[in-house]
Amino acid sequence: MLLDTAYEIATSNIRFGPGTTKEIGMDLKDQGLQRVMVLTDSNLREQAPVQTALAAIAEAGVEYALFDQVRVEPTDASFKATIAFAEQGFDGFVAIGGGSVMDTAKAANVYTTYPADFLTYVNAPIGRGEPVPGPLKPLIAVPTTAGTGSETTGVAIFDLVEMKAKTGMAHRYMRPTLGIVDPDNTRSMPPQVAASTGLDVLSHALESYTALPFDQRPRPDRPQLRPAYQGSNPVSDLWALEALRLVEQFLPRAVADPSDDEARSAMCLAAALAGIGFGNAGVHLPHGMSYPVAGMVESYVPEGYAIDYPLVPHGFAVIVNSPAVFRFIAPTCPQRHLRAAEVLGADCSGAQDEDAGAILADRIVSLMRQLGAPNGLSALGYGSQHIPALVEGTLPQHRVTKLSPRAADAEELAGIFADALSYW
Repeated sequence: MLLDTAYEIATSNIRFGPGTTKEIGMDLKDQGLQRVMVLTDSNLREQAPVQTALAAIAEAGVEYALFDQVRVEPTDASFKATIAFAEQGFDGFVAIGGGSVMDTAKAANVYTTYPADFLTYVNAPIGRGEPVPGPLKPLIAVPTTAGTGSETTGVAIFDLVEMKAKTGMAHRYMRPTLGIVDPDNTRSMPPQVAASTGLDVLSHALESYTALPFDQRPRPDRPQLRPAYQGSNPVSDLWALEALRLVEQFLPRAVADPSDDEARSAMCLAAALAGIGFGNAGVHLPHGMSYPVAGMVESYVPEGYAIDYPLVPHGFAVIVNSPAVFRFIAPTCPQRHLRAAEVLGADCSGAQDEDAGAILADRIVSLMRQLGAPNGLSALGYGSQHIPALVEGTLPQHRVTKLSPRAADAEELAGIFADALSYW
């Protein structure tokens, strides 16, 4: 098997700064768009980010149709409902919201531009994993959380209800044309939403920095087949480390005080930087294990989310696995674990390679406790009896689990899940 010798760095165009949402109408007009679909969720519809964008679009004379039924943590059914709305015919899309909204917009763009059976573009082995055939319509993404980095990536994640697990689709063509990162749009985030999305930033950066290196991945037959998630590489490392630095300095402040404009702005930047990093390098076990954690939830309802159904916010579903995962994989790249822990504020003086996993895990747990995150899987309603099903839900997540620098079979995954039941 020939190993790859190349990596690509691709991202959406990003515009960063307070008040930039007001420019969106001019962007649409400059691109020659005449009728766009604006996507958001019902909680955001009347809030400032959406109203500011709609006013700007109307002022520019661009016709729009508002779809406000995006589901927080979308499902295959909610994706299909959005696609059906989009089939009216639009020449562009605007997504205003968190990762759920932006991912839903990507799916609507794909399936209305290249109609196909729903599983056609869904990641194998759950779906057929076919590549998106060609370029898509313009999509402008306006994040209202500081976490997913979806405005920078070609990835769309959803809950496949029948399997009780999350999966998704990924392709470079799915990246938004422009991400407008306006810190003003995160002012209304409740503390627990800020904590969950911020911990997602943390894990994005840690996972992309510790992912299987790009030159240990098989070489594709042609450039078009090189995966969006290519493995860690020198450029993605730069984004990941800077995101970690910002998280360490500003995430606790942003959660503690929503009026701290400096901290909120820094976390918006951290989310975008981590998104560029993992959008090219990829994520691995914490995200792969998070999908059944979110998909199998029965009773957990988080604070700060205006929902009436059980839900594990994505950032919490990821972070509850992370300390256990980094203890498991540390022997494969201990110096990277120590470097990441050091950037996150840990004292690594005199640390040996064999200490790396414990040092990084302890630093993550410290941040979890400080931010009020759930104490492992048990806090989400899971016990040892659920581990076999959690393992079964993780095994098909090849798109991300194969990027782990240490392979984990069913028995090893069970051990990691057991380690993740509680941390303090």
